[in-house]
Amino acid sequence: MTTTEVNQGWMNVSELVFDRRNPRLFEYGLDANSSDNDVIEVLWEEMDVRELVLSIEASGFFYHEPIVVAKEDGQNIVIEGNRRLAAVKLLLEPQLAESLKLNVPAISKEAKESLQQLPVIVDTRETAWRYLGFKHVNGPAKWSSFAKSQYIADVHRKYGVPLEDIARQIGDTHRTVQRLFRGLMVIEQAERVNVFDREDRYNKHFAFSHLYTGIGYDGIASFIGLRPETEENEEPVPSEKKDELRELCLWLYGSKRENKRPVIRSQNPDLRDLDTVVANGEAVAALRAGRELTLAVEISKPPSTVFESSLHAAKRELEKARSLLTTGYDGSDQLLSVADDVAELANDLYEEMFQKNSPRRNRRATRRG
Repeated sequence: MTTTEVNQGWMNVSELVFDRRNPRLFEYGLDANSSDNDVIEVLWEEMDVRELVLSIEASGFFYHEPIVVAKEDGQNIVIEGNRRLAAVKLLLEPQLAESLKLNVPAISKEAKESLQQLPVIVDTRETAWRYLGFKHVNGPAKWSSFAKSQYIADVHRKYGVPLEDIARQIGDTHRTVQRLFRGLMVIEQAERVNVFDREDRYNKHFAFSHLYTGIGYDGIASFIGLRPETEENEEPVPSEKKDELRELCLWLYGSKRENKRPVIRSQNPDLRDLDTVVANGEAVAALRAGRELTLAVEISKPPSTVFESSLHAAKRELEKARSLLTTGYDGSDQLLSVADDVAELANDLYEEMFQKNSPRRNRRATRRG
């Protein structure tokens, strides 16, 4: 790793450039071709720039916390402080805020003059990664899990830093860093072999944690043939499991093109349920046929388990209904008819269970005699 002298000073706001390689921006589909307006809109809508605008308008810029800049391709790239840069630009340029239809307060001429130059530290990505990693991966200004994974992979691949060393520098466990890296490798592999497209996901939010958590479960890992986590492999899924990888991504994220919702609505308990389902061939077939995850889960379980849980659930619901009888029942004949049906079903169920249980009782009585 090279060493670079770090310089501190001041730069005009007009000289500072948004970092389009920033993991958080990339997460929202921004790239090298995105305009400043695109960047500012994402920062405003997704990363609380409005709060920074109000803070700077009220108290000024906190000059004790400089922006970190890297000189790349003749530009001053802001590798730490993009949100603050966006806030200052909006305060300095009312016409910009107006064009983006953002509600930004007007500030005085004196306040504008004080914001024309900002304090900066000139560094490089290679030497600044420890500080940035600690601050955003496991520190006070945390990124999302997807942004964290991208940052870890970038440092690991570009600078050759082992994952264990990255974990130590940013104050996290090796296992967590490894899981984030491996999750990103699975996603990138799925996109390389054209079985997944992040832009085609059904929901706006990319729930990366579903994947990197899910591949840590035995059933899901086995379903896609995931290589051992000790292997820092950029192709962690064997090529012969490409179809299973496509199915997993579809179940996790759905598809706008195919108008399919993901079967995972919330990580808990859906992800564990999916882990159970993919270990059972009949249950997997049900998912492939478009059946609900809850039904596939029932298929994956022994009938005795499903029966017991259904019986307990029915009891809980009846107890709830009884507790609400005084305030919830208005004397409706229709509801009374429903209660009559419930009573008949319960009686039939009890009689059949009793008949099935009677021979066993008789055998026990005979043995005691």
